[in-house]
Amino acid sequence: MPALSDAELSAFRSRFTGETLTVGEPGYDDARRVWNGEIDRYPAVVARCSTAAEVSAAITFATQAGLEISVRGGGHNYAGTAVCQDGVMIDLTPMQTVSVDAQAQRARCGGGTTWGQLDGAAQEHGLAVPGGFVSRTGIGGLTLGGGMGWLTNRLGLSCDNLVGAEVVLADGRVVTASATENADLFWALRGGGGNFGVVTTFEFQLHPVGPLCQLGLFLWSADQGVAALRLGRDTAARLPADVGCFLAGLSAPPAPFVPEELHHSTMFAVLVASWGSPEEHAALVEPIREALPPTVELVTPIPYTALQQMFDDSAPWGLLAYEKALYLEEMSDAAIDLIVDRVPRKVSPLTLVPIFTFNGAFRDVPEEATAFGGSRKTRFVVNISAGCLTPEELEADRAWVRDLWEALLPHSGGAGSYVNFMTDIDDDRVRVSYGEEKYGRLARIKAEYDPNNVFHLNANIKPLVASE
Repeated sequence: MPALSDAELSAFRSRFTGETLTVGEPGYDDARRVWNGEIDRYPAVVARCSTAAEVSAAITFATQAGLEISVRGGGHNYAGTAVCQDGVMIDLTPMQTVSVDAQAQRARCGGGTTWGQLDGAAQEHGLAVPGGFVSRTGIGGLTLGGGMGWLTNRLGLSCDNLVGAEVVLADGRVVTASATENADLFWALRGGGGNFGVVTTFEFQLHPVGPLCQLGLFLWSADQGVAALRLGRDTAARLPADVGCFLAGLSAPPAPFVPEELHHSTMFAVLVASWGSPEEHAALVEPIREALPPTVELVTPIPYTALQQMFDDSAPWGLLAYEKALYLEEMSDAAIDLIVDRVPRKVSPLTLVPIFTFNGAFRDVPEEATAFGGSRKTRFVVNISAGCLTPEELEADRAWVRDLWEALLPHSGGAGSYVNFMTDIDDDRVRVSYGEEKYGRLARIKAEYDPNNVFHLNANIKPLVASE
């Protein structure tokens, strides 16, 4: 990659209307830092953009100079793809805007918006769109890769609720993508990741949710782990299709509802989020208590915004992080045995194995409707997530993540991985996750909108060349 000359940088700054930052300038180090504290890369220039025109100018400058491009939305990706080395980092954090049309139940959001910002604005009108599990996560990367959260069983993925986007393409053009404009691009954006351009505006369909939801959180000690995860698996299958259900192997948090002597001890969790009355929720969770009395429980109404922020403390900014994941159409007893055996071997109390369960609206969407990289028959995604405070912890828990992932792989049936949960971007794994038909369609669309693979710092779709 060619080095950026002072003359080239000076010429760009003279015509660029946004803010630019380079090494040593005030604000540069803050701009290049992302959530994963292990990422330590130095872009040649950070271009902070407030408009699509500024994004277009930054892309044109980078491509003409032969510089690599990265795009920062929320900066919460484990792989740190928001930050390139010696290239142009397009920073969308100035684009943190949300406009809600309550009557139409639509939200228009700038590309740098976080889920916490969108949740807060939408909840002022009693509305929401399925988002992630950590409120600091950006809407951009999560939506473009799929986007799962508490509302997924009720309302589908984030990408299922995307109704329009403003996109800056690799050649600098600014286009609209929707069901009626650039429909092929719109299809690809809903699950195909950041392969096709920089999305500067997202438009979502909103739905009535909250303001209060119902939460049931149940924890069991390590010696009951097998029974707890089997119960969680069976609970996910029996619950109404729109209820959120989440399983985990983790260290007990130092929370007020957890006895102090259990803080940081290995435990296994089943969480249930529902959208009706406390009485209806009580009827849903009572079979859990009857089947296996929990070591710790918390059953309570909770504001939807608080539900969305519940895991924020487990993922503090600057955490040293690494993850791998895989899909399971079903979670066998053998897979559960592996998880329960390995969870106590992790080192960091912030390392965990969240298991997301799918039902209802997620499974109702036809496979071909979006570019989502996974089967709608999937019932579980197992995320093996290392979160560490020291490099020594990370070294140990990265090895632990890889070991558990390798052990679980034979139980996945070759179903691939959720692309948003890939720290190591493996081309073969990306292809398997999308499947040959979807991958081929994405590669053809990539060839149309980004034939030179300008946007490749992602779960990359290679543009289809003519000979293929």
